[in-house]
Amino acid sequence: MNNIYNVDEKIYNFVDSLEKSIDFSAIENIYEYNQIKVLKNFIKNEISESHFNTTSGYGYNDIGRDKIEELYKDIFNVEDALVREQIVSGTHAISLSLYAILNPNDKILSINGLPYDTLHKTLGIDGYHNSLKKYNISFDYVDLINNDFDYDLIREKLNLKQNVVMIQRSRGYTEKYPLSISQIKNVISFIKKINKDTIVFVDNCYGEFVDILEPTDVGADIVCGSLIKNIGGGIAETGGYIVGKKNLIELCAERLSAPGLGKEVGVSFFQNKNILKGLYFAPQIVANSLKVAKLTAKVFNELKIDTVPRYNEDFNDIVLGIKFNNRDRLVDFCNIIQSTSPVDSYVKAIEAPMPGYDSNIIMAAGCFTSGSSIELSCDAPIRPPYMAFLQGGLTYYQGKYAIMKAIEIMSLL
Repeated sequence: MNNIYNVDEKIYNFVDSLEKSIDFSAIENIYEYNQIKVLKNFIKNEISESHFNTTSGYGYNDIGRDKIEELYKDIFNVEDALVREQIVSGTHAISLSLYAILNPNDKILSINGLPYDTLHKTLGIDGYHNSLKKYNISFDYVDLINNDFDYDLIREKLNLKQNVVMIQRSRGYTEKYPLSISQIKNVISFIKKINKDTIVFVDNCYGEFVDILEPTDVGADIVCGSLIKNIGGGIAETGGYIVGKKNLIELCAERLSAPGLGKEVGVSFFQNKNILKGLYFAPQIVANSLKVAKLTAKVFNELKIDTVPRYNEDFNDIVLGIKFNNRDRLVDFCNIIQSTSPVDSYVKAIEAPMPGYDSNIIMAAGCFTSGSSIELSCDAPIRPPYMAFLQGGLTYYQGKYAIMKAIEIMSLL
């Protein structure tokens, strides 16, 4: 087997022995549960070949698009769903939702720190002229304490009549730990006891199928994410989803199209089959990604390189932070991920400015779908502590190969 990996025998044996010591059973159990859940909902909704077809023009009576939304509604255990190719990213899904459900003079409170960098202009943190502040919608936030919610400060802020509470399940470009479903459940119960009318909004990016439950199963009113992350299974080529209470989804649909049109319009651009197939494979691909993350953490922790989370801690999303504390090492690692990818392996990743970020960003993503972060990829802001954010893995063994090459090229062993 070492011949196919083509690394020094010492490196192969080191990684192989650590791999054999890892118990992947919890990941496999979650994968099994979610795979059967998805399968049973495909059967319940009588998915057929006719749902792979598309429409033209306005997209009236697109039965595949409508069936996909019924399927998402059942999988997330909600009243309604909006799943559209016209939603171009997770950031778009979040921004669309906030503009739809908030009214002028409303208040929004983020309860696990500042949201992801690309949302700052939507929220008006950077003073953007077309932000929510244009409608006098105020934004405030509460930081975590020891990676859990600051309940006392949240109670104090909620007494000021916040209309929407926002929770970001993943960590963005920070050292924060992603949130578990049990943490989200507890804080939602806490919020609803203070004011049952407060809308709880969850950014679910990188979190789908990591647990047997989703935020909607524990009380979230509206949840959204990207189809080129977990739930697209590496097959969906674009799109986003928003799921939750029917009145909120109607608002989002009308914001996406127009009042009076809502969900009735919007062609599927021949993506119905990809979205359905991606959803079907998603539990398996998420399990592969978690196994890659866990093996990487185990190897790097043994090499005295810190990760977030560490190997023996809970993995509540598919992202692994690797703290290099050195700019050159960070850049080298990203380029190793690029060089061990099936697409554009010969390309060198370089840092560059990107819209929505205040630091130069380096992105390694040799992916079949541009920007897909359920495929093995790695990105980072070029700033201390020079932490790489590794995620994805359509196949587990690509991840194992990349780790071995990183040890070899970076002379870590």
